[in-house]
Amino acid sequence: MKFKTLLFSASLITLLLNALTINTVNAQTNDFLYGDQLPDAPELSARGEYKVGVQTVNLVNPNQIDILNSKEGKDPTYDRPITIEVWYPANVNNDAKTVEYDEVMGTRGDTLRPLTPFTFKGRAYRDADALKGNKFPLIVVSHGYVGSRYLMTYLTENLASKGYIVAAIDHTDSTFKDANAFQSTLLNRPKDIRFVINEMEKLGAKGSKNKIAGLVDVNNTAIIGYSMGGYGVLNVGGAGYSAGLGQFFTGMTGGSSAISVNVAGNAEYEKLADARIKAIVAFAPWGMERGVWDAEGLKGLKTPTFFIAGSQDDISGYEKGIKAIYEGAINADRYLLTYKNARHNVAPNPPPAEALAPGLHIDEYYRYAEPSWDQRKLNNVNQHFVTAFIGKHLKNQDNAKFLNVQENSNEKDWTGFKPRSSTGMELLHAQPAN
Repeated sequence: MKFKTLLFSASLITLLLNALTINTVNAQTNDFLYGDQLPDAPELSARGEYKVGVQTVNLVNPNQIDILNSKEGKDPTYDRPITIEVWYPANVNNDAKTVEYDEVMGTRGDTLRPLTPFTFKGRAYRDADALKGNKFPLIVVSHGYVGSRYLMTYLTENLASKGYIVAAIDHTDSTFKDANAFQSTLLNRPKDIRFVINEMEKLGAKGSKNKIAGLVDVNNTAIIGYSMGGYGVLNVGGAGYSAGLGQFFTGMTGGSSAISVNVAGNAEYEKLADARIKAIVAFAPWGMERGVWDAEGLKGLKTPTFFIAGSQDDISGYEKGIKAIYEGAINADRYLLTYKNARHNVAPNPPPAEALAPGLHIDEYYRYAEPSWDQRKLNNVNQHFVTAFIGKHLKNQDNAKFLNVQENSNEKDWTGFKPRSSTGMELLHAQPAN
């Protein structure tokens, strides 16, 4: 009898300890915000020394071609609204509260899935005063189709904490809330990115009434794009589109004329070269399999570029898609980080808790999630390599040991990674031909 009582007591203690452990894990999970480090996170994924402010800025790009209402021989124009979110090093009061971002799931595009609002916490402070005294390099971020300026906050907050001013774009006609016909995205991606760089220069100039007045070093700019954002940043960086891109504008003479401004060999396109841009990061850039680029167009990419891809990307393609862009950009110093068995979602935040709700369309979950990878792991690795690459080109940091690693991560632990944690990846590097 005593023996049974002792067993019962031991079992009860075990159950209580297990419950305590579960509660502790749950508490830690609740405190874990997008971009925080997992125990095996690589070295440069850690947040930087600065607290981060964040502000929303509403812009208007006047007299833009209204491609969605363009007809043969007619090019109506409109004032194109563009909203950006800007993160920056900040002075923050001890009693300040961190931000909650307002986002939606669903899309108003072809599938017409209902929009479901949700919020998620960040580690930035809404409308905090900017930290004065130094200029900071600029980073402009372009989301996928569909997406939003909040799609990669794990990265935008992280980079701002390391001494960058980061502007993420809501591309009109391409967000969850306002997705529209694809021609608008094709035409406006590079135009929006160029416009935002110029507007950030104005906002960051001395005498501006914005919080970041006098703080933006626009001559040290990096551009980051995911999927259709990758399509945009590569073009802004020098990779002219092929003449065949005009096929997407069949029946729109004005549209074909408008997109031709960004075609390789066009004299107007050559004038758009921007020496302020020192580095490009292209996550899963779309277009190669659809004939958006050819060999001549890719030769125009001379800005150092870091490509990030999944080996099973079924949206942009891998061997004939992203890797083919990497191989064809022969005049750029370039890297290709490949996540083995990953598909297209190598860039976004993790899925929100609301995406796990029973009965919700699985595409809400797969707008963010990767089937073979923990999204938080991908986020940490992205933070590490983007920090190394952009730091090298915008801050002259000596990050060679993090970038010049063995190609196959399974054969040897990569520098900056904890033992046994750098599996399932490949990092290629190619020097420019000229």
